[in-house]
Amino acid sequence: MGTTRSVSVFTEEELRDYRDLTVLTKNEIQHVYERFQVFGTEQNPVTRMSKIPREDLYKLKELRVNPFKDRIVTVFSSSGDGYMCFEDFLDMMSVFSEKSPIQIKAEYMFRIYDFDDDGYLGRKDMKTIVHRMTGDEKLNEADLDQLIDDIYTEADVDDDGRLSYPEFENIVHNCPDLVGKFRFRL
Repeated sequence: MGTTRSVSVFTEEELRDYRDLTVLTKNEIQHVYERFQVFGTEQNPVTRMSKIPREDLYKLKELRVNPFKDRIVTVFSSSGDGYMCFEDFLDMMSVFSEKSPIQIKAEYMFRIYDFDDDGYLGRKDMKTIVHRMTGDEKLNEADLDQLIDDIYTEADVDDDGRLSYPEFENIVHNCPDLVGKFRFRL
């Protein structure tokens, strides 16, 4: 699909609004829309109002092998059902943009890692994070427990056995490399 088509889809006011709500330029917004349209076919073209199912979103090269793809789609799905409309997709691409501020990336990382959606990274969340990050190289239970204990010793300021968002944000600010891989190329 050519740029001409996506330019005509948005009014100048819509592009300005999208620019104000994201870190993306007009051209990047149009490029994101072109990427969104790839989910359609000639018989069933995609519009801004289309809802793309989770399974189709998993085919994106950025999500295909991402161990957190299910959580990414869930967190960015405004309807909560694992379907993304264009604005959800645009939000995701903006947050994963290299230009996105570290605070925004940290907020979304926390939400993605908070598997039980309780507002904390508890022991069960931490085990899931480590298991997903290590893939086939699973740690034995003792090593896993020690790793989590070490993380909590360093970061659990209030010593409640879980990480709140401010405690997680502190980790991110002290380890900026942590968010370095939290990006997609547009």
